[in-house]
Amino acid sequence: MSAFWSAWVTVITLAVILGCTWLLLATRKSQPHQEVTEETLGHEFDGIAEYDNPLPKWWFQMFIGTVVFGLVYLVLYPGLGNFQGLLGWTSHNQWEEEIQHAEEVYKPVFAKYASLPAEELLKPENASGLKMGQRMFANNCSVCHGSAATGAHGFPNLTDNDWLYGGDPKTIKATITNGRVGGMPPWGAVLGEEGVRDVANYVLSLSGTASDAEAAERGKGQFQALCTACHGADAKGLPILGAPNLTDNTWLYGGSFENVAHTIRNGRAGVMPAHKDLLSDDKINLITAYVYSLSNK
Repeated sequence: MSAFWSAWVTVITLAVILGCTWLLLATRKSQPHQEVTEETLGHEFDGIAEYDNPLPKWWFQMFIGTVVFGLVYLVLYPGLGNFQGLLGWTSHNQWEEEIQHAEEVYKPVFAKYASLPAEELLKPENASGLKMGQRMFANNCSVCHGSAATGAHGFPNLTDNDWLYGGDPKTIKATITNGRVGGMPPWGAVLGEEGVRDVANYVLSLSGTASDAEAAERGKGQFQALCTACHGADAKGLPILGAPNLTDNTWLYGGSFENVAHTIRNGRAGVMPAHKDLLSDDKINLITAYVYSLSNK
C-alpha cells in the first residue's frame, strides 16, 4: 500500500471513530435534563410517540467501552494503513503457526506409515493409512481429478490402467512430488487442414474407431513421418515422454473426430503441479499409495 493510501485509510478510520464519539458526547451534554420525562419530541406515528429522554447510562458506557476497545485493537493489531501493530501479528504468521502445530501433532501419525511402500499400505492391516491418503487426495487433488479420481476433460482418470508416465508406485510418487509438463506440438501449419483431417482419421483407425478409410490411408504416412518419434512406431506411446497410447481408445481430451483433429491442429499443453513444497514426503507417500490402489483393487 502506498504512503498516500495508508494515510487515507488511517485518517478515515480514526475520523469515523472519533467523530462518532464526539457526536455522542456533544448530544449528551446538550440535553436539558438527565431524568426520565414524559415529554415527547412532538411527532407521532401509528400511535407511537418518541419521548425526549437521554440514552440509558449502560448504553452510553457500552459505547465508550467499544471506542476504547477499538483504539487499543488498532494499536496492537494492523488496521491503520501500513502500521503493523505493536504485536507484529499477521494472518500469514498465524497460518504458519497453525501449520507448525498441526505438523507436530500429526507427524507421529504419518511417520507410522512413512517407511511402508505402497504395496504394503494396500494390505487390510494398513487400511487407516490408506484412508488418510484418500482424505489428503480429496483436499489436494480432487479439484482436477474429481472426488472419485475419474478425471475430466484434460485431466487423467486415475482409476483405470492407462498411464501417461507409468502407474507403478515409484513413478506415481515422482509425478506427485515433481509434477509433469506435457506438450503436444501443433501440426496445423505443417499438415494443412486436409492433412490434419487425414491424420485424425488414421489416429482414430488405430483404436478401431469409425473413420474414413481412404483418408486414414493418406494420413498413415504423415503420422509415421511426424508422430512416431513420440508415440512410437506402433503408436502405443512412450511413457518416458508422457506420450499417450493411441491404440487403446482412451482419450484425455476426447476421442471424437473433432477433438482428435483439434489436438493435431492446435496441440495440447498439460501441467501437473509439483507438490514437494506443499506436502511432506510422508503425506506424498500416503497419497501415492491411495492413487496406486485405485487401479489395483
